[in-house]
Amino acid sequence: MSAHPDERNFPGARRPDRTRHHDAGGVGISVYEWGNEADPVLFLVHGGSDFARTFDVFAPLLAAGGWRVVSWDHRGHGASDHAALYGWDADIRDALSVMTSVTDRPAPVVGHSKGGALMLQLCDGSPYRISRMVNIDGMPSKRRMPDVPDHDQSRMLANEIGGWLDFRHEAGSSIRKPGTLEELAQRRGRMNPRLSKEWLEYLVTVGAHRSNDGWRWTLDPSMRFGGFGPWRPEWSSLRMAALTVPFLGLLGTVDEPMGWGARARDIKPWLPAGGRLEVLDGVGHFIHIEEPDRVAAMILEFLS
Repeated sequence: MSAHPDERNFPGARRPDRTRHHDAGGVGISVYEWGNEADPVLFLVHGGSDFARTFDVFAPLLAAGGWRVVSWDHRGHGASDHAALYGWDADIRDALSVMTSVTDRPAPVVGHSKGGALMLQLCDGSPYRISRMVNIDGMPSKRRMPDVPDHDQSRMLANEIGGWLDFRHEAGSSIRKPGTLEELAQRRGRMNPRLSKEWLEYLVTVGAHRSNDGWRWTLDPSMRFGGFGPWRPEWSSLRMAALTVPFLGLLGTVDEPMGWGARARDIKPWLPAGGRLEVLDGVGHFIHIEEPDRVAAMILEFLS
């Protein structure tokens, strides 16, 4: 049942059972939980330009399997605070801060897209925090991906630094363009073309805010696709290959604008020892939204 007058209903969607604001080094992070507090902890990590409430259908399925499911909005996303600067390492620090506030024991994680790639790095650097890992289409590849520049970078170039600084200067005072609920859903639909109109409109009511001139997504307008700093996919691949925890990778076969474009042949050489890769044919980047029951069942079996 919707607890807010603006919130739409969607089949299977359930509001978090608990919500709180966590102070992560001075940045307020919104944390959400589904399931019994006495159950073992399972962390869910969303992707870039997303927010934790995109798990409103998926998380309850995992909670029904006997888990206390915990997720959070990354800084600048959802209901979390906007920050002066954003970066990969800042998201890692926020993740560690949230996890530590919930438990001091290793716990399994399920990460989607950028969230999956973040957890690869976290697990490599702090293996004592993670007991098992599920990565949903967030595995590195040399193919096109939105969270980094289209080409490999081994050093920063003056024009790239200057362009990034110019963007930051202009974005400091920018606000997101308002629109009707339907217009925001249509905009999101251009990035999520396989998701239904009903689901996209539901997302607007849980991931945007309404003011006198219309709805606006809560994502900080200073954030953009295209990473800042040197990056090569091999660096992430080596981290994945070195993992020592049980690993399950899930991959779709249909390319989407927000997807990483990886294929099974790109991933298999880098799987950690004993790791498993499952390919879901005819499914796009948002595997857990297109096939929530199927994916939840696979993950619950893996976690058991």
